[in-house]
Amino acid sequence: MNNQEVISALKGKLVISCQALPGEPLYTEAGGIMPLMAYAAELAGASGIRCNSVRDINEIRAKVKLPTIGIIKQDYLDSPIYITPTFEEVSALVQTGTEIIALDYTDRIHPNNVKREELFHQIKQAYPNQLLMADISNFSEAKAAVEIGFDFVGTTLNGYVGDEKTEGPNFDLVSRIVNELDCRCIAEGRIHEPSQARKMLEIGAFAVVVGGAITRPLEIATRFIKEINKDR
Repeated sequence: MNNQEVISALKGKLVISCQALPGEPLYTEAGGIMPLMAYAAELAGASGIRCNSVRDINEIRAKVKLPTIGIIKQDYLDSPIYITPTFEEVSALVQTGTEIIALDYTDRIHPNNVKREELFHQIKQAYPNQLLMADISNFSEAKAAVEIGFDFVGTTLNGYVGDEKTEGPNFDLVSRIVNELDCRCIAEGRIHEPSQARKMLEIGAFAVVVGGAITRPLEIATRFIKEINKDR
């Protein structure tokens, strides 16, 4: 797929996040589980897969024909940023062929005291044709991402970084981004019901990413148990 074909494939559609980290029930050292999740998503009609790590991305791309949003979650001692935090992770992702690379674009310093703008320019200089998605937590970060030239802006980190907290999806943030900024806004975060995903598209989101409500059985089961045990 070329970049325009990727953009067209995702417009108005559902992207399913298929991720498992060490310590989680679906993670194995051998791999092989996330590509099966991605295959199930493809059979269901998903239009893209968000996935983490070079291994999982390569396995998923070998299993399905959907475009991928690739990330590498990596912890560093000198920064709280862990979603594709440095140029090193970006370069590794480029080698996988993932169609879109997502990275943290919150207003925080990246590892090695690198500013977010510096990292963006470094990426664009090295890989000018690579589609990039900014994972943001609030409107000002979305605005900064649009102004610098990201191809997509995702509300991935809203409610997890900073003070903005909502129990469910942040429809207000997505609506404001869509109405005040000229960008492709990908709605992501705490979308647990099909009706919520549909509403995000109705208010103007370019696409919707859902993960925990579909591909994390521990999280899904916990919500059921919590509701059943409420007030008992």
